[in-house]
Amino acid sequence: MGCVCRGALLRVLVLQLAWALVGGQVQYSVPEEVKAGTVVGRLAQDLGLEAGEPETRRLRLVSQGRRASVEVSGASGALVVSSRLDREELCGKSSPCSLRLEVLVERPLRVFHVELEVTDINDNAPVFPAARKNLSVSESTPAGSRFPLEGASDADVGANAQLSYSLSPSEHFKVEEENSNSRSKSLFLVLTKPLDRETMPIHHLVLTASDRGHPPLTGTVELVISVLDSNDNVPQFNQSVYIVVLPEDALQGTLVMRLNAMDPDEGSNREVIYEMDAVVPPLASAAFSIDEKSGEIMLKGAVDFETVALYELHIKARDQGTPPLSGHCKVVVEVLDVNDNSPEVWVTSLSVPVPEDAAVGTVVALLSVSDRDSGENGRVRCTVWPSTPFGLVSTFAGSYSLVLREALDRERVSEYEVEVGAEDGGSPPLRASRGLRVPVSDVNDNAPAFAQAVYTVLVRENNAAGAELARLWARDPDEAGNGRVSYSVAEIGGGAAVSGVGWRPASSYVSVDAESGRLWALQPLDYEELQVLQFEVRAVDAGEPALCGNATVQLFVLDENDNAPVLLPPAGGGPGAAVAVSAASGGGSAELWAWASWGAPAGQVLAKIRAVDADSGYNAWLRYELWEPRGKGPFRVGLYSGEVSTTRALEEADGPRQRLVIVVRDHGEPARSATATLSVSLVGSAEAVLTATDSGSAKAGLRSAEGGASATTTNVWLVVAICVVSSLFLLAVVLYVAARWAPRSAVLSGPGPATLVCASEVGSWSYSQRQSRSLCVTDGAGKSDLMVFSPNFPPPLGSTAKEAHPEAPALLETVSGPPSLPFSSFAPSPVAPSSLSAFSLSRPLSSCLCQPISAPGS
Repeated sequence: MGCVCRGALLRVLVLQLAWALVGGQVQYSVPEEVKAGTVVGRLAQDLGLEAGEPETRRLRLVSQGRRASVEVSGASGALVVSSRLDREELCGKSSPCSLRLEVLVERPLRVFHVELEVTDINDNAPVFPAARKNLSVSESTPAGSRFPLEGASDADVGANAQLSYSLSPSEHFKVEEENSNSRSKSLFLVLTKPLDRETMPIHHLVLTASDRGHPPLTGTVELVISVLDSNDNVPQFNQSVYIVVLPEDALQGTLVMRLNAMDPDEGSNREVIYEMDAVVPPLASAAFSIDEKSGEIMLKGAVDFETVALYELHIKARDQGTPPLSGHCKVVVEVLDVNDNSPEVWVTSLSVPVPEDAAVGTVVALLSVSDRDSGENGRVRCTVWPSTPFGLVSTFAGSYSLVLREALDRERVSEYEVEVGAEDGGSPPLRASRGLRVPVSDVNDNAPAFAQAVYTVLVRENNAAGAELARLWARDPDEAGNGRVSYSVAEIGGGAAVSGVGWRPASSYVSVDAESGRLWALQPLDYEELQVLQFEVRAVDAGEPALCGNATVQLFVLDENDNAPVLLPPAGGGPGAAVAVSAASGGGSAELWAWASWGAPAGQVLAKIRAVDADSGYNAWLRYELWEPRGKGPFRVGLYSGEVSTTRALEEADGPRQRLVIVVRDHGEPARSATATLSVSLVGSAEAVLTATDSGSAKAGLRSAEGGASATTTNVWLVVAICVVSSLFLLAVVLYVAARWAPRSAVLSGPGPATLVCASEVGSWSYSQRQSRSLCVTDGAGKSDLMVFSPNFPPPLGSTAKEAHPEAPALLETVSGPPSLPFSSFAPSPVAPSSLSAFSLSRPLSSCLCQPISAPGS
């Protein structure tokens, strides 16, 4: 036994040295019945693993349903015997006995194939079916007659299973082995000398079977031979061995073959009965039967090529003599394989979920495929559905890896139902499949994206602090934290320049809710302080690393009528030069003085009321009304110019002094107003006027006393010149604006066509001296805002007031881009419009649209 172990260990060393010549597969050899713990081979070293890697990379065997009796030592990475290795239990009579093992290592996942050959040792002695065999031989049996014997069986293989037979010394019998054309040897007991029952009625012999192992083992059976008298002819078959091929799908009751044995005796000694000999294995007797009279062998049970591929039937033909004689033959039934087994697919390892950024070639699963059939019927071809993004790679005979062929995108497909199909090469082919569920895990590969790149928000001034201005939303298709978006106002670049304060960041005006994206006002907004606020809102997800997206918000503040008109001091050198102010301007009322001479003609301008409104648009469009005295008097006030002029020639009957109360109103809703009190002193001549005014005012008073005909002529030519100049300038502005703004489309508009309004007799512009864009109006006062109004036309018959004056736009509007301004004619509306339709012109103008009408002689 020690020599056997030393020889086995030597074979292990030789096999390990041969590893360098074999690529892709480790082969070991170990004798059976070695002790548990015996080292088969240094697996980790043969696989090229460094010290410590077997434990860190989890070197282990993958079981395929059959006990391997070996295991991998976690510390050393050696392949050791874990339990009893019995070659006969593992492989039966198959030779060589090879165990195919799969070895896995992780990080990265790799599979290695190990072939372990279990070699045979002579550990099984030959065994006969029974310890005693009874035979009956007629005394008339001639010398040379042969009697079949059931040989011994040896569970070993190779030389350890090659048997030789010997018979105890006898002058009448010997044992012979015969090699037939079948796959096994036949053993016969040969009569060498005729028997004499009277001399020796019973012979006791010992048949010994010896194998060729080292040392050889033996088995024995006792042969008890009874010598019979009378019938001296045995039935004879025409051949000793018959070979039949039977498909494994043959039906029960199929005729296998018909035997015929001849007996030259007569009478009852010639009648033959067929039966199976007792030496037939139980599997054969369960599958076949023989008709005792006809000799027909029938199939009575199912045969399976994968279970038993060859049956040996020992048939005995016995006559009816006394004693009966028997003839023997052997029927070898070879089972023919048919394609009756479908392929089988097992999943030996599955690594899920698969991250969506997994590299192409990543191993997702390991599969084993087998078919119990042989030849073409057992050759299996595997496919995978869907064909993308996965594929199959054959790693070993019957082993496949499911690998990634294309990049994954969880936002497009979050889970795959993969089906691995197997088809054999039979006709017709048989198929099998195995379904795999492969979920895809998310990575942060999508940044939040707003629905619009630019949001335009309209809000009226004097809004409440904490009011919701708009709601922004950014979409992130990732899941969980990777798709959870938080919002914030970007601190860099967002803000506005405030008059008298300087630059203020957007975060001092607005804030955004981090979770909902709602935009809130932190304080009331003042149009006179801030018209446009532009800033960025940032959306950041909670992934690692975090991704973000930006959107620009343009916040336009709409004007409210929150400022009353303010009276200004008179301008020197123009109408009203002889006016004095008794109170500082800037309050709600003011008292003014003016002088006029008796006999001043109708239409003469005595003074000009000047006022300004800090609002914009309609809210800054002022009109002047004579509040006192009411009724028909000698004076009137220009509705939009504020010029106080005479309606008729002044007479002494009008008295020495006239007190006029003039109300200045804007067009806001509700309207705000200021009151000016003008005291007009009537004097008798121009000299009196000169006495009451300074030198500059005296010149204006003298010019006021000149003849009416000359003043009328001068005013006519002056008006004509102003209209011509204004028309040319208007044409230039229209052409410039059309060329500059034509590609843009208006996104904010009110009801009706837009109308440009200028000063003079139509109205006065509101002042806004906080900006650098100026427009010359009336007496040279600077104005920065060019406003566009919607004219009010008389409503059609049957229409309601609501239809004639539609409501103003909603407080908050969101559009896709910044507003642009349309332009049209300069025709003013005779009635104050009711809604604002556009913002201030964002480009400066260098010329004056209108000029004031000066007094005669100026």
